[in-house]
Amino acid sequence: HVHLVESGGGLVQAGGSLRLSCIIAGRTDYIFAMAWFRRAPGKEREFVGGLTGTGGMTAYADSVKGRFTVSKAGDWMTFYLQMNSLKAEDTALYFCAADRSGSSLSTNRNDYDYWGQGTQVTVPS
Repeated sequence: HVHLVESGGGLVQAGGSLRLSCIIAGRTDYIFAMAWFRRAPGKEREFVGGLTGTGGMTAYADSVKGRFTVSKAGDWMTFYLQMNSLKAEDTALYFCAADRSGSSLSTNRNDYDYWGQGTQVTVPS
């Protein structure tokens, strides 16, 4: 089993930066990839960015490319999302998720097996 806890959210002005952290506990050797998703008010949960353990492959949603960066510390000890040049449309509840059985980096939330509770990011318009 894998347990995920996000932190680092908050209120930030447009143009500012935040770094979200996802503390990972449990059988981290099971993890193939991890990703950040977000759910804005009235919208469905969407993929933000992801990272595989082997090979370090990354993928990003078009809306965050060039502004957000995913990374990890150690062998899946902590998973990060660095967010720069934040916009009002980035306001959402951000979740980290772990995929234990994939063969390629997925942007589909249904492919992820473990989820954290989320951390709120608010960028006033």
